[in-house]
Amino acid sequence: MARLLEDRDRDGERAAADLDRRLGSVAGLDTRLVEILDAVPGPIAFSTSLGLEDQAIFHAAAEVARGIDIFTLDTGRLFPETLETLDRSEKRYGLRIRVIAPDARDVEALVARDGAFGFRVSVEARKACCDVRKVRPLGRALEGAAAWITGLRRGQATGRAVVTFAAWDTEHGLIKVNPLADWPLERLEAYIAANDIPVNTLHARGFASIGCQPCTRALKPGEDLRAGRWWWELEDGKECGLHNNPRRSTGEARA
Repeated sequence: MARLLEDRDRDGERAAADLDRRLGSVAGLDTRLVEILDAVPGPIAFSTSLGLEDQAIFHAAAEVARGIDIFTLDTGRLFPETLETLDRSEKRYGLRIRVIAPDARDVEALVARDGAFGFRVSVEARKACCDVRKVRPLGRALEGAAAWITGLRRGQATGRAVVTFAAWDTEHGLIKVNPLADWPLERLEAYIAANDIPVNTLHARGFASIGCQPCTRALKPGEDLRAGRWWWELEDGKECGLHNNPRRSTGEARA
């Protein structure tokens, strides 16, 4: 079994490196999605949080890649505005977004142990909450997928500055693809405006990176784009566990 996994990872890393080069050679989002469809010989999943990046990818997928499985993680603590964005998007594009919820028994056990707001007690408790509400449901949502599309951009945070277009994700056994990796915020906003893409109304109220309601606040002037997430923690490494360092083709870790 270990040998089979090693062979899978080696083949996956080669395929990811090839796709990374292909995506770097084209500029348009539509074209990149077509390249992904052409390169990946299996089911492709796209996880959307309904943020700006994901709304741009959703728009492009509706135009050229309707075969992609689109899903979102409903943690049970999302903003009403986020759920309204989901509804408006489905109606606009005529595509259903698969909603993945956490296991009710896991949530009950978590709250019984830590309390309704126990995630603010420590980083470990917060990551345990993210694990139950996000990481485990993500694992279920990605079962059977050959590639996973995300909206990660290098400009989102310091820890994402080295995000590549594609990398092999050993944990999930698939290629993780970031078609907007090199897009600056200005280009993203221009694309959204040019295509009249529906966006979360919280963005107009100073919210940049929008997650669960108790864990997200509006930005203050001059703050980093992800400063509004888990603002009571230190600035370094504020991730929920969904985007843990997939391996480069060289075997190195990346953010």
